Amino acid sequence: MTTFDETLPIIAEILKRHKADLSDMDWLLVNRDLKGKIRLIAPVEVSESKLAPTLEEIAKELESRLGDRAYPAEYAILYDENREDACKGASLFPLEGFDNIEVADRLPVSGNWLSFAREDSGAPLVVFFSVKGGVGRSTAIAASALSLAQKGKKVLVLDMDLASPGLSSALLPENRRPEYGIVDWLIEDLVGNGNFILDRMYAKSDIIRDEEVFVVPAHGREPGEYVSKLGRAWMPVVRDDGATESWPQRLRRMVDELKKALDPEIVLIDSRSGIDDLASACVTDLGARLILLFAFDDEQTWTGHQILFRHWRHASVARKIRERLQLVAAMMPETDTLERLEEMREAGYELFAAEMYDAIPPGEMIEERWNFEESDEFAPHSPWLIRRHQGFTSLKTLRGRLSKIEESTVAHVFGPLIQGLGELIEERDSDG
Repeated sequence: MTTFDETLPIIAEILKRHKADLSDMDWLLVNRDLKGKIRLIAPVEVSESKLAPTLEEIAKELESRLGDRAYPAEYAILYDENREDACKGASLFPLEGFDNIEVADRLPVSGNWLSFAREDSGAPLVVFFSVKGGVGRSTAIAASALSLAQKGKKVLVLDMDLASPGLSSALLPENRRPEYGIVDWLIEDLVGNGNFILDRMYAKSDIIRDEEVFVVPAHGREPGEYVSKLGRAWMPVVRDDGATESWPQRLRRMVDELKKALDPEIVLIDSRSGIDDLASACVTDLGARLILLFAFDDEQTWTGHQILFRHWRHASVARKIRERLQLVAAMMPETDTLERLEEMREAGYELFAAEMYDAIPPGEMIEERWNFEESDEFAPHSPWLIRRHQGFTSLKTLRGRLSKIEESTVAHVFGPLIQGLGELIEERDSDG
């Protein structure tokens, strides 16, 4: 029996024996369907060429080596006139060792963690992400938004944790919450009504007078049939030109419209935790300038990040995402803080060196290759410190406390995070 994890290495081994012949092809797709079964998709002209027998031989080898993981050889080759049509609906990544062969991975979800939107050229988007919950991610957003606003910055905050909303409660009282939220927009957009509610899905926080923090909640003042709406939010739409727009693409369009309406200097996004479809949309589809990886120094955290990083590395897309990443040491205890931070830096370096950095001398840049010294404070594996503090432990009561907590206390707890976000705004201003 061949397992799912064994298929691609075996396929690469088989195809490498035929690499000389296959190099004459413009493209070849290794199609992995919803069940994980394998077949090949080739240009239609190959069916009448001298390469056809080679593909037939490969199909027989795949059936022999992969068993039930491959289609029978007589059904294992499909031909298509157009590569784009053959790829439609699939998550694509190159097969290791080949320039003209890609894996077309058919997934039953829209989020795939491999397709990265270009970085947005406007106000920088910062995604607060974690592979596990309970790391103080939402609290950090609330405190950061307030601190940046106190420095005169206009901040837009979006609660994208749609399955477990709550961030808006830290920044908005009940009587100031907007009529609609993100899920309402996703539902109304299905029938072309999204723009009609856009200006009624955000509200200005009143924590400190005259500061500009605008909040977009997951749902409106009255959640209504939230469960039923959430179950439909992930629907794609067919545009007037006939093209299909996935729900992550719709989400990106919504963010773009909000930015046009409010013209913020920075956008802070509270992502769903875990390696799921919604988190994927936040991390890969919104054009984030910075992705903050909130983490504890424990086995669950490092295993989760390793799974995600290795997925990117095996699919040869790590270079597209790695410069946007920044590790965050979440809720570090007040005792032995520096020693614990150093231990976390060591663990972070081990992870990044294995999965994200290139095999070149640390600190050197060779063409597109990338590496850092373990002690480099500006490397993405070197965590930004957030200290544990009793005043920030409960999101439920945070709104009432934020206006009373001294600025020096906020700086003590969240200093590196707030400084990093401020530098991101300054970088954008200097580029603009």
